Amino acid sequence: MRKSGILMHISSLPSKYGIGTLGIEAYKFVDFLHESGQTYWQVLPIGQTSYGDSPYQTFSCYAGNPYFIDLDMLVQDGLLTNEEVKPLDIDVNNVDYGWVYNTRYAILRKAFSRFKKTDSFYKFVNENNWWLNDYSLFMSIKNKQGSIDWINWEKGLKFREIASINKFMAQNIDELDFWSFVQYEFFTQWKMLKAYANNKGVKIIGDMPIYVAYDSCDVWSDPKNWLLDEDLLPKMVAGVPPDYFSETGQLWGNPIYDYERMKKDDYSFWVKRIDEAFKLFDVVRIDHFRGFEAYFGIPYGDKNAIRGKWYKGPNIELFKKIEEKLGKKDIIAEDLGLLTEEVYKMLDLTGYPGMRILQFAFNPYDDNNYLPHNYIKNCICYTGTHDNMTCLEWVESLKGEEKKFVYDYANVLPTDSSKTIVDKLIRLLFASTSDTVIIPICDYLGLGIEGRMNVPSVLGGNWSWRIKENALTKELTEKIYSLTKTFRRL
Repeated sequence: MRKSGILMHISSLPSKYGIGTLGIEAYKFVDFLHESGQTYWQVLPIGQTSYGDSPYQTFSCYAGNPYFIDLDMLVQDGLLTNEEVKPLDIDVNNVDYGWVYNTRYAILRKAFSRFKKTDSFYKFVNENNWWLNDYSLFMSIKNKQGSIDWINWEKGLKFREIASINKFMAQNIDELDFWSFVQYEFFTQWKMLKAYANNKGVKIIGDMPIYVAYDSCDVWSDPKNWLLDEDLLPKMVAGVPPDYFSETGQLWGNPIYDYERMKKDDYSFWVKRIDEAFKLFDVVRIDHFRGFEAYFGIPYGDKNAIRGKWYKGPNIELFKKIEEKLGKKDIIAEDLGLLTEEVYKMLDLTGYPGMRILQFAFNPYDDNNYLPHNYIKNCICYTGTHDNMTCLEWVESLKGEEKKFVYDYANVLPTDSSKTIVDKLIRLLFASTSDTVIIPICDYLGLGIEGRMNVPSVLGGNWSWRIKENALTKELTEKIYSLTKTFRRL
């Protein structure tokens, strides 16, 4: 069936406290989606971000981001007072992650000091102890060690020596409970929001990074799943070769999986990870999907990706095992980047829809899969992703033959403004044969560079964009609904 949706991360929602949360504005956004005739809300990864603030580099595969816990809900629960949260009510546009970091944990600790453990809390802990115990321990040690990376912890804690771990746990019971409390609050609020969205006919598309951060409880607690040496240092790290985004490639720095070892236990790490993701989301987009066919490994310690090489991954074998264990799942394959015939074959065998990005389409000398007239039904099309320019910024950057091709293709008139051209490009996607269209909210709003979420390979200044309060007007709702109805995507 033909459907459509909107891409906007939780952090980009309006709120009184410096960053979007799972509170009232998230519910208002669900209402906006419902009234606009949208089926999907796509978010970026919702994990706990680390240095650099990227949602693709988190402290845990499973933990939620404490920044998204809504403070007003904690007030309603009697864990905080209006007077206590009022100093955090600041008038800011973009997210100031330094300020959020320095203020959010202090107020969460205050809430924790009043928290009484309930049956629901104990149930949450018992059901999630297989990851929650390691997470709470990891975050507790990290906090006590001055937030340094786990590889630099004292030897007994770094190598998880039983005596050192038991001693730490005995001396830091409250700290361990605090981190469990944080996750309990996050997941309580998340599940309430998801239930509300589903009841409104809105499904949530989650985003799963293919890799996990080196400085994460996942690598620290179970290092055998990664290619590490005897000192627990990576043998190689992940990235991508030079491409459209960067002349020196992208050095992500994540450790590479030991797929040979994973194969021996039927890829249990991946089966569990996928299974847990579908407890949170209705559909899951797996980032950098081509990395399962072949991954780009870069020597540890290199400053860029130039010396990296391609190595074979688990390919279709992994996804056969996932389907065998979990059944068919609604997975979107982020199949962007340098693709080979082997990657296309793997994707075809999975049956997962891939992605089509309009901004990649307009090579005037090439008839490619990104042009709307070449879309197949089983794909998800976008004007752009979180890594691209906004559509308006891109339109205004067009030159020469590419500009002429875009203008001819979209029937641009001499009198059309840049925002009108963006509207015409969105309309092209809605009119396409693609089963699903996802439009970043910044493109519906006609935003330029000020609405960009991320510039790949640039550290700092990313992931901070937030929507203006009252930007989701009745006029915009009616505009999107009309477009959705016209092209039979209701």
